[in-house]
Amino acid sequence: MKAFLPSHDTPFKKTHDLDELGRACLALDASLSESLLSVATLTVFAWEFRYPGDAQVPSMHEVREYLAIANRLYRAILSRLPQACHP
Repeated sequence: MKAFLPSHDTPFKKTHDLDELGRACLALDASLSESLLSVATLTVFAWEFRYPGDAQVPSMHEVREYLAIANRLYRAILSRLPQACHP
């Protein structure tokens, strides 16, 4: 999402809030709505495990679900970026 927004000359504030970034992306391309449905659940991973403490480690089932959400969004965003941006 942080590549998609500048590729459309759309600034965004420094944030890890995927819901906020997703709303900005939707304003540019409503066809991303299905890919962005569950992305807000991933926001916690931007900070939860960076520091030692009482963080609950997700189960392998949850990890697979979260990775699937992230991969769907990654592919959706990448397909909308210029070929020069592709890995």
